This record gives sequence, C-alpha cells and structure tokens, in this order.
Amino acid sequence: MEKRRLGRSDLLVPPVVFGGNVFGWTVDRATGFDLLDRMVEQGLTMIDTADVYSAWVEGHKGGESEVLIGAWLTSRGGRDRVILATKCGMRMGDGNRGLSARWIEQAVEHSLRRLGTDYIDLYQAHEPDPEVPLEETMTALARLVQAGKVRVLGNSNFSAAQTEAALAVSRDLGLPRFESTQPEFNLIAREGFEGPLADLCRREEIGAISYFALAAGFLSGKYRSEADVSGARAGRVAACMTPRNMRILQTLLEVAEAEGVPPAAAAIAWVRAQPGITAPIASATSLAQLDALILAARHRLSPESLGRLNAASLHG
Repeated sequence: MEKRRLGRSDLLVPPVVFGGNVFGWTVDRATGFDLLDRMVEQGLTMIDTADVYSAWVEGHKGGESEVLIGAWLTSRGGRDRVILATKCGMRMGDGNRGLSARWIEQAVEHSLRRLGTDYIDLYQAHEPDPEVPLEETMTALARLVQAGKVRVLGNSNFSAAQTEAALAVSRDLGLPRFESTQPEFNLIAREGFEGPLADLCRREEIGAISYFALAAGFLSGKYRSEADVSGARAGRVAACMTPRNMRILQTLLEVAEAEGVPPAAAAIAWVRAQPGITAPIASATSLAQLDALILAARHRLSPESLGRLNAASLHG
C-alpha cells in the first residue's frame, strides 16, 4: 500500500488515517478492538486521536479515546506496527487547555500514560493559543522531541499565517518545526485548505492530513433527506443539508455508482487525489464502514469521475 512522507520527516503515513474521535464515544471497547485489528491487518496503520476526545459527552473528561487505544495496544502488543498521532490544547473536562509550556508538559505525560506507550509518533497542537507566545509553545514542543517522547510535531486548525509564524519561530530558534497541518477538507468544504494554506504546504514541504473527509458522515451516502438524520452527529449532518450540498451529494452518488464503490469510498478517494493532501482522516463505527475506508485507500477515481466531482464541488 502506497505511503507518503510526512513533511520532511522520516514518518511514512498510509493513504488513509483512521480517526479515533469515535472511540469511547460512539464506539465501545469491543467494537473498537475489532476495528483496530482489521485496520492493521489491512495496512491502515495510522491512528489519529486527541486528549480531548470525548470531553463533549456528558460524564466524560477527555482521554476516553486514548484509553481505548492504549488498552488495545497493551492487549495486542506490536507498538511498532502502528503510527500514533494525538493532540493537545483544546479544553479538557477538568478545564485545562492551551499551549503553554506548563500544560504541554503535563498533557503529553497524560497522553503517554493513557496510550500505554513511551513515545508518540505525531504530536499536534490542536488549535492556536493566542494567549501564549509561539516561542514558548515551540520550545516546549521541541523539548518533547529532544527527550524522545515525540517523534514529529504538527498542528491542527492553524491558518496559513499562523503556521508560517510557527515555522519562522522554529527556524529562528533552531527548533524542530511543524511537519504537518490538519485542516478540514472535503467535497463540501474546501476553503479551509485550498489557497494560502495549500500553497504554504507545497512551498515548505509540510504534510496535510485533512479531517472530516466525509463531512461528519454526510458524504457517506447514508443521509439522503432530513428524515434519515439521527444519532450522535444529527445536528452536524442536518446543517450540511443545504441545496448546494445536496447537489454535490447527488453527483457523488452518481460517480460512486459508475465507479462501483460505496459513496464513502468515492468521497475519500477524491480527497486523496487532491494536490497537497498527504492523507485524509476518516472514522468508522462498524466493520462495514471500515471496509469502505480500506477500499478508498486502494481505489483511484477515473479522470472523468474526478472532473465531475471537482466541478460539482466548486460550483454546486
């Protein structure tokens, strides 16, 4: 299975990254173990999670996803078979948040303990922190790399200007830099990546690991009308059902039928094919959904299908 280098690092990532936001939320321990087993067997060896997953659920404090992944790693062994990516910075259930040196030093230890490992492959700043100087943040993150607790640094939800400012700090101080960024990017939401951020990634050789490849499930083909919307993501999916987005979905359904793949696989394959994207993140709550991710990692859309989806996505 083809892999791509993450930025200028030696980290090689698979074509699709498994999103761990569902673990401990809509996926329980037993199902999570089954999904992770199948994922690794099929060569999708990178898992993306965050310390904050799933603090938004009543009674949760964050860390639930990392705990499940850590339990699976302890049960199965073979830490070197997987690439672990996690994040820090968003508000946890106990109120801790941000990118101060104090919190980064604590947050990474919590993540390491929950994951049951002594190193994290990709450690990402989950969102910018305007209250903390970038010099403090990048120096604290660099200490984690120097200590061997983290292999590679990245960010999530940073704009092009914010990423460029962080790169300048790292360059001026001689520190490890962000080798990746994590923007939202899919058929109905392209503006978060295309333009200045995509240009920066290509110019500086920064990896782009995009999230919401299926727009919270809207592009899976499961939701054809508001009557189909239910479950934990109902509000987000319902918000996607604009006339423009429904036209894009209809084109996706037609392309998927022509290609002989599920709509989810076609949507993810489209993201994979876009310039500057290293790999998309997508989650699954069942083995059937995971099979669509596996297929997307191997399937290449025809030029005609890519053209139809590009046109629909740009013009609706």
